[in-house]
Amino acid sequence: MTSKKLAALGALSGLLCAIVQARGLGGRAEYVGGTITQIPAGCEGTVQAVDDEFFVFYSKKASWRVPYEKINLVEYGERVDRRFIAAVLISPLFLLAKKRQHFLTVGYSDEDDHQQAMIFKINKDDVRAMLVSLEARTGRKVEFQDDDARKSGKG
Repeated sequence: MTSKKLAALGALSGLLCAIVQARGLGGRAEYVGGTITQIPAGCEGTVQAVDDEFFVFYSKKASWRVPYEKINLVEYGERVDRRFIAAVLISPLFLLAKKRQHFLTVGYSDEDDHQQAMIFKINKDDVRAMLVSLEARTGRKVEFQDDDARKSGKG
């Protein structure tokens, strides 16, 4: 191999490593709602709990950060939708299929000591890492909405 090919291969390897590491820094999320009017409902972005001081949501439309010390609620829940329409139109077997949506609620007190809340729909592959990171950073135990959420969140 020539030195140019080796250099290109090295650069490509470095780039791939950076992408893999960056993927582990946060999770895809959609801001569903809450008290933060500066973030539009349905705004898709990334949530991160890797900064030493702040929980962060950022997207192309908005960004928000909350000091971990101000977070007073971390809650995880699931919503399970059965596919009734598909069952009626296609096959009764679709009644057995479930689509789970995963929700993270972060409650905190702002600078004026008012309670605020943010609700995110998060990707199922990011749930465990996010919950563990938030517990470690905030010192608060995650509250689970039900036993199914507890099983999913704890692995």
